[in-house]
Amino acid sequence: MNTPLPPLRRLAVAAMLAAATLGATSAAAADYPERPLRIIVPFAAGGATDVIARTVAQSMSTRLGQPVVVENKAGANGNIGAVMAARAEPDGYTLLMATSSHAINSTLYHKLDYSLTGDFAGLSNLASVPLLLVVNPSVPAKTPEELAAYAKANGNRVNYASGGTGTASHLAGAQFNSLAGAQMTHVPYKGGSQALNDLMGGQVQIMFANLPEVLSQVQAGRLTPIAVTGKQRHAALPNVPAFSETSYPAMNARSWFGLFVPAATPAPVVEKLSQAITQGLADPTVQDKLKGLGADPVGDGHAAFQQYVNQEVERWSVLVKQSGATAD
Repeated sequence: MNTPLPPLRRLAVAAMLAAATLGATSAAAADYPERPLRIIVPFAAGGATDVIARTVAQSMSTRLGQPVVVENKAGANGNIGAVMAARAEPDGYTLLMATSSHAINSTLYHKLDYSLTGDFAGLSNLASVPLLLVVNPSVPAKTPEELAAYAKANGNRVNYASGGTGTASHLAGAQFNSLAGAQMTHVPYKGGSQALNDLMGGQVQIMFANLPEVLSQVQAGRLTPIAVTGKQRHAALPNVPAFSETSYPAMNARSWFGLFVPAATPAPVVEKLSQAITQGLADPTVQDKLKGLGADPVGDGHAAFQQYVNQEVERWSVLVKQSGATAD
């Protein structure tokens, strides 16, 4: 028959076990990483998410001393890759490149096999970009106010494109409709590139797009820029006003791109990864590459980023509910 340990002895044993566990975790973190890492990008290769991930992966590899490989697992508006990452071993060797689309998905989909705020720990916000309101050059508008008047005068014959139902471009268009009292018709596509092609071809007239996706077309004169979301003009397009300068200052949505690991990843590993990312993003060469894409480098720490993600899920939830969009 086993004799129960006295209370003080039980506490001592528990403390010893906790110390041993902590010591083992710290030792493992000190040796981490011992093999290549992978970043799951839940969208197709070549897009802004993929390019930003690959740019940061190179700088991480230099600082961690191991290859950081990008794997594209596209599908279901980023949810397929997110589920794969959520189910991965929480050892710091599998990262997820998530975006504001995943914050939107938290409300857009009534049934998800993962939770952005519950199943993941945020490492760092790599970059953010404003949405740029662009129109086909055939549209006789140069300002948001002129575009609103044009849309109201032409009823539901004016179409705005998006990369899919519930994307940032869709919700921004719905918000502009509401603020302007217009009735533009939403035309969802299976990706931003298809939407952009039809916008330039004149099949649709208007689009809120991530600035990097349309910067070259604007610079070439194939699309007319109207305004960028947010409070400030963008350095890549200094002559294009911010929505804060217009009659619609509430148009302030931005897309962001951040790295995550499964929530159960040991804290020392989370800290080491976060530091490698933020140090890399402070490198002027990395910053120049991101700015060349039209993206604004961020590089915050994991605690600040996690708080930001929680706020983003709540903020996008309001816009999703106002739009009435669902994707189940």
